[in-house]
Amino acid sequence: MTSIDERFVHEAAAEYGVPGPVAQELVARSRPCLYLVPLEEMPPSLRENARPAARTGGLPALPDGVDWPEGREPLVLSVDCAALPHDVLDIELPADGHLLFFTGIEYPPESSMLLHIPAGTRTTERSATYEFHGETNQVRVYEARTLYPVAGLTFDSDRQEGPQTRAFLDGDGDEDALDSFEEAVLDMASGGHRPGVCVQVGGFSDPWDMPPDEGDLVLFAQMAGQAIDHNVFTMNLIVGTREDIASRRYADLRYEQQY
Repeated sequence: MTSIDERFVHEAAAEYGVPGPVAQELVARSRPCLYLVPLEEMPPSLRENARPAARTGGLPALPDGVDWPEGREPLVLSVDCAALPHDVLDIELPADGHLLFFTGIEYPPESSMLLHIPAGTRTTERSATYEFHGETNQVRVYEARTLYPVAGLTFDSDRQEGPQTRAFLDGDGDEDALDSFEEAVLDMASGGHRPGVCVQVGGFSDPWDMPPDEGDLVLFAQMAGQAIDHNVFTMNLIVGTREDIASRRYADLRYEQQY
């Protein structure tokens, strides 16, 4: 999983006036993630050896006998599992093959689907046009843009409710200093600068409304609409149990759109 530089955490806590026990409590309430971003949005220190791992939009390459999902939701993301950094996430993804995400991002989707295409499967790119009741229609096709993985860290939305942190804030603790400490740790975990609008796999969600990853549900992925199309202002979240994710029971995942 994403490693945490304990020395950096200690030095950052001292710099921002955050007690050591509070810093350790916050870090303990973190989870690793992978951000998928365009090359120009990667931290400069990571660009030289960057390897493409995903693509927004485009047309899907599907196995024989498999067509666009019912509902004709667009392909918004394709992930090359073998190109993702291994041993980063705390959820289990396929080691190889491709994950294809079909869902609406402009309006609440009528249906959504996540497909895993195993490595070596013979596939053919599908057309965006199709016949329906004698009329020719076209599926929405988003611009294809290459994305690169950046390992990162996320905090629990309830992180400041821990006993050490709560005592610090209820006393003389500086909430702005605590926020600055958190940002410094998140930037460090991402190679110097945490990505902004992007696709995120794993970790805690960063929702615009109530977090859907509560109870037994964990975040599989979240996609800012603007990460797919600059003119779409939604947040699209996919959650499921760890067991369903590990067993690839992707039909049981839940989709939520916030705006």
